[in-house]
Amino acid sequence: MNRTCILFWIVLLGLGSLAAYSQTSLTGKVTDAATQQPLAGVSISLVGTVTGTITDAKGNFTLNTSTTPPLQLRISSVGYATQVLDVSANQTHLTITLHEQAYLGEEVVVSASRVEENVLQSPVSIEKMDIRSIQSTPAASFYDALRNLKGVDVATQSLTFTSVNTRGFAGNGNTRVVQMVDGMDNQAPGLNFAVGNIVGISELDLESVELLPGAASALYGPNATNGLLLMNSKSPFQYQGLSAYVKGGVMHASNRSEATTPFYDASIRFAKAFNNKVAFKLNVSYLAAKDWQATDTRDQSFGLAADNPLYPGFDRIPATNPNYNGVNVYGDENSSNVSLASFRPVFAQFMQLPAAQLNAIDPRLTQIVNGIKAISAGTGLPASTIINGILLPDQLVARTGYTERDLVDYRTKSLKVSGALHYRLSDKVEAIVQANWGLGTTVYTSSDRYYIKDFTLGQYKLELKGDHFFVRAYTTQERSGDAYASGILASYINEAWKPSLNSAALASSWYPQYAFTYGGGALQLFNQALQAALAAGQTPQAAYAAAQGAVSANAGLLNGLARSAADAGRLQPGTAEFNAVADRVKGNPIPQGARFLDRTNLYHAEGMYNFKKLLDPKIAEVLVGGNYRVYDLNSGGTLFLQKPGGGEYNIKEWGGYVQAVRSFADVFKLTGSIRYDKNENFKGQWSPRLSGVLTLAKTHNIRASYQTGFRIPTTQNQYISLASPVSLLLGGLQVVRDAYNLNSYADQLYAYDDTYLSNTSDRSKWNKIRLTEFKPERVLTYEIGYKGLIAEKLLIDAYYYHSVFQNYIGGLVFINPDNPKTLGTGGPLTVSSPYNYEKNIRYQGFGLGLDYLLPKGFIISGNVSNTTLNTGGVGLFDGKRNRNVLDDGFKVGFNTPKYRYNASVAKRISARSNWGFAVTYRYQDAFNWMELLLPARARTTENHPQVLIPAYGTLDAQVSLKIPSVKSILKVGASNVLNKAYTTAWGNPQIGGMYYVSLNFDELLH
Repeated sequence: MNRTCILFWIVLLGLGSLAAYSQTSLTGKVTDAATQQPLAGVSISLVGTVTGTITDAKGNFTLNTSTTPPLQLRISSVGYATQVLDVSANQTHLTITLHEQAYLGEEVVVSASRVEENVLQSPVSIEKMDIRSIQSTPAASFYDALRNLKGVDVATQSLTFTSVNTRGFAGNGNTRVVQMVDGMDNQAPGLNFAVGNIVGISELDLESVELLPGAASALYGPNATNGLLLMNSKSPFQYQGLSAYVKGGVMHASNRSEATTPFYDASIRFAKAFNNKVAFKLNVSYLAAKDWQATDTRDQSFGLAADNPLYPGFDRIPATNPNYNGVNVYGDENSSNVSLASFRPVFAQFMQLPAAQLNAIDPRLTQIVNGIKAISAGTGLPASTIINGILLPDQLVARTGYTERDLVDYRTKSLKVSGALHYRLSDKVEAIVQANWGLGTTVYTSSDRYYIKDFTLGQYKLELKGDHFFVRAYTTQERSGDAYASGILASYINEAWKPSLNSAALASSWYPQYAFTYGGGALQLFNQALQAALAAGQTPQAAYAAAQGAVSANAGLLNGLARSAADAGRLQPGTAEFNAVADRVKGNPIPQGARFLDRTNLYHAEGMYNFKKLLDPKIAEVLVGGNYRVYDLNSGGTLFLQKPGGGEYNIKEWGGYVQAVRSFADVFKLTGSIRYDKNENFKGQWSPRLSGVLTLAKTHNIRASYQTGFRIPTTQNQYISLASPVSLLLGGLQVVRDAYNLNSYADQLYAYDDTYLSNTSDRSKWNKIRLTEFKPERVLTYEIGYKGLIAEKLLIDAYYYHSVFQNYIGGLVFINPDNPKTLGTGGPLTVSSPYNYEKNIRYQGFGLGLDYLLPKGFIISGNVSNTTLNTGGVGLFDGKRNRNVLDDGFKVGFNTPKYRYNASVAKRISARSNWGFAVTYRYQDAFNWMELLLPARARTTENHPQVLIPAYGTLDAQVSLKIPSVKSILKVGASNVLNKAYTTAWGNPQIGGMYYVSLNFDELLH
């Protein structure tokens, strides 16, 4: 990377020496065509170069260039139609008028083909938010407004952490959608997904957002199998001056410990250019709030019945289910399936010990053993029958957990600081040095609920770019701060107070105390009922059955007494003792504590060249590009496998692509591209794409495409080595399997499924598993679509796609009953490891969007989108929900509602009107969910498809007023204005209403 930086500066200085003095000076004035008023801040750029300037407060501009006329100028401003003017040699002063832009079909996009093109003629589906859309959204932030785009799903885990997805296979940390900020992959390299916009672009500095649904690997490389989110910041040449906004309001959700709390959001931006040669910008933004809270106490243990539905309203408590595992209750997971029956061999040994030794262990044991012997002698029943049938039933028992709010401080924040220095070496080349840094506190849902405290991410970039090329190098530096896993924290608090099982001190261990209390109570009840039945003249067999029934009828009471005895003196949240233990566990890294350390870095270099200067674009527009990337893993052994000699692994990958575009008489455009990528741990991947767009009557465009995408398994998919409350998480690479000797136990690995759970003692009935080669995922998509503008008033966008998913990476849950064992309890440990499904998975969907322009700037919009997994008889248009189980029983995390609807009515602020408003309604179907937070049994049995995320609808609204005298916009709005609580995924918080007032000052001191 150091050599890359040195080479970059050598090239930069070399190009700088070639810069010539300006030969042509153009001046002019820009006014509004309707009002004749001068327009400030209008961008004047020289086509085919990086040269440009902006108008001053009086609408005047001066542009110096070394390019000699004839030339072309592009004149653009937010809210106005862009013009391209031809300038001849005898023109030095220009008078330009701009017309207010029609809202529909005028956007220019780049992400679809890596070249500028009208959004109507994009060869694939694309959604865009421009500055006006961002300003007018009623959502609390532009990132929240992404959920209103056609086909978009979101998973909200925190106020500051939302994951965006399209076209199925959603997750809380979505690794199948690539998020880019000014050309930089915005992922946290240790996680392989973007942490929302917690370390992204501030709203003041955002120029546009482009969303490319579906596969996009042909041009953008690995991992863009479900979409690409491209965010572009404002150039300091084009957007100058001082801008700021302040936003404040309240958040309300009835499930929070404090239902109504304030939130604060502020940002400032300053940009300045000098002689159109050098420019810089600085941005600072800060948000602080009390977060949404995850308070779901429903039981997800599946320990009561095979048909446990887990629908809203279903609830169990420890008194009725001793194996209770609350969704947002931690420390109660019982991943090793400890049951009272686990202590039967121990009690059998107790029967052989003398009274003195039993008293030394626990005085209660003497009474229990003597009672068993007395009943056995009086009834003739073997002691083992009494122990197995009465004292210690085959009943799972979990420890008492702590709720999430006992473990997590819900104060959330996001601080973003960024800056950039731009230098125009010539009319043709611009150099950029850019730094983005952010600090945030949030909560993330995966196999645990992770409290990400003071997480930081820095991105630092050097770039050279021109009209037809770019070369950039950047690094992403991730620091996990004081992050910890809530489930591990709760478990370790329990263990620090009282160990689950200490063979050297059984009487002071939690599970023995529970078992001894339950067994003693059961024995007493049994004996009393037995003697009463015998005294009533019943036969010994009938008396035994009656006594056994009495114990069963009082099982709830016995479990309650046993839990109370085992929990006596338990650390209570909020006490000094609890806080001291919790702080100690939080401070110690995994595996000694709950803190995880992640200092993983990413280094990336890439370039692209468009041959339009060498090859006539009328023949074909050809571009080539390539990249090289290194992941430098560094978790201190808390997340990733360590090398035998110490330290963690690096991952190297590289790739290249070529694309050709040919237009035929401005009626048909054919685009073809192919890309090759290689990751050192996997075989190389080819990603072709072919598309065609037929344009009729200039505004009607019919498109068809074949697209491919692939996803390299994440850094955690490859190298994770983490003991979570749910199971042991292991990466899928052979080096990880070797570290745990899985190949040595190849004949002793069994699926943790219904078969095992129904026959835990009969190994002959278990299903053996086979660990196969770990491969990247692939997606092949066929799509047709139409986008057209009718009478300049109605914009229609429709599409249908059919996709084939290959090598889907699912979660294999298995056990080795011989090795390893869980600490303390001695039971078999469940292992979760990624592996590939060998069959194709097919899914399809469609979308329809309508925008209609009314008089006086009013616009009504609506869209509907469908995503359907082809399994279980679910059809494209029927009312059935998508399943998470394929026809052969394989489980997938499709996690996607079948239908989503959005409707809105709005009026934007314009040159002729200083007020605007927007009202948006969003609705999505109920859908099934599967995620790692679910216990292993829930993810491996037929019960889990019934884990339901309810349908919900939200209403957002805002009204805004422009105050020209101070260049400001006042906005009053609300997100989820009706305050109907909803959740977006299993284990995630309840989302309530946000009500705000904001004041935006734009380009002051310009």
